[in-house]
Amino acid sequence: MSLDTAQWGRRLAELAERHHVPGAALGILQGDEVAEAAYGVLNLRTGVPVTTDSLFQLGSISKVWTATLVMQLVDEGKLALDTPLIEVMPELRLADAEVTKQITMRHLLTHTSGIDGDIFTDTGRGDDCLEKYAALLADANQNHPIDATWSYCNSGFSLAGRVIEKLTGDTWDAAVREKLVKPLGLTHTVTLADEAIMFRAAVGHLYEGGENTVAPIWGIPRSAGPAGAVTATVGDLLKFAKMHLDGGVLSDAAREQMAAFQVELPDKHTLGDSWGLGWERMEWDGQRVIGHDGNTIGQAAFWRVLPSKGLSVTLLTNGGNGAKLYEELYREIFAELADVRMPERLGPPSTPVEVDITPYLGVYERASIRQEVHVTDDGPVMTVKITGPLAEVLQEQDSHYRMVAVGPDLFVCQDPETGNWIPATFYQLPTGEKYVHFGARATPLSSPAA
Repeated sequence: MSLDTAQWGRRLAELAERHHVPGAALGILQGDEVAEAAYGVLNLRTGVPVTTDSLFQLGSISKVWTATLVMQLVDEGKLALDTPLIEVMPELRLADAEVTKQITMRHLLTHTSGIDGDIFTDTGRGDDCLEKYAALLADANQNHPIDATWSYCNSGFSLAGRVIEKLTGDTWDAAVREKLVKPLGLTHTVTLADEAIMFRAAVGHLYEGGENTVAPIWGIPRSAGPAGAVTATVGDLLKFAKMHLDGGVLSDAAREQMAAFQVELPDKHTLGDSWGLGWERMEWDGQRVIGHDGNTIGQAAFWRVLPSKGLSVTLLTNGGNGAKLYEELYREIFAELADVRMPERLGPPSTPVEVDITPYLGVYERASIRQEVHVTDDGPVMTVKITGPLAEVLQEQDSHYRMVAVGPDLFVCQDPETGNWIPATFYQLPTGEKYVHFGARATPLSSPAA
């Protein structure tokens, strides 16, 4: 089926307007065909229109780029996934001495290291920012025992970026440019703000009270680069996808290993059912889909790849309810182009389920986040407070999520701003420690309710 660029451009515009998205770009790759569309403005202050050559922040989609760099080093024989990192970085020191000895690159790429994952300390704009960041992990909490569970870990990808630097002798940013951008012929992909300003670059918008306001700052700290700083057009991201489908800068074995099953997820309703090496893995209508999403300050990116049909779709947005836009638009695209039904997002059951909330009451805490499960006159609520350096950047008020039971140990929590439902899974490790899995993170119970 030939791609109808005009059709998908119309649907992008209609749905983006419905969901209050200021600006968006859509890219579809099917076989050798490409369709690109743009909608809205890059910045509500300036009114500059979005075009298909506009750059958006890819956020955590950058993790697939970092994982690709790692697998290039594996191809080159410079790194083994299961060799302790301390053999590459003798200076590595983590809070837990045993974890320091055991941690491998596979742990980092699969989010199973247990390092507290949301440490956003800004270590400056210099070329030594990742070296400084890796050093401060000596004071980072161990969120869970190594290999004990899965928890999304930005910190681990910054550490992976430092390993890349050690093995290439250059910065992570330079490695992206020299080992991926140039060989793949990408003309609109950067990692630094002073590079992005040379192009039509989107600005993030915070969506609060039904209104979009320009985000207080443009990007994340450079030290978080390997976890989320690639900035690109939909066209360049589709070229990167084409490489992962057909080959280019990686061996076939490396590409296949990246997409293959590595670890099962405790929460199978938020991102997928399992994880590869850098890739999210999900099942849609009996088909294996890989992909990744990304969120920065007021920008959200969505990327899905259906290898069996040679189909890749990417959506880049700069505010509003990007998640709803993604859900509606991708459901239509995958149904029409691949005859694949996209699963519905988990929400409240049609028939109320009675679950005793008492065992789950208390405070759950890790770096950057404090979550309290408590009961109000209107029922159970999860109050989420952002803490630490991230709080200074976002300057957000506490969020109060209404909780509705879906089944034993499983609730959905309603975002007070967007109305979106977010799963919360309560569980215990084999050693007895209690956790809640919410927003793709495992957060330990720190203070049970009295």
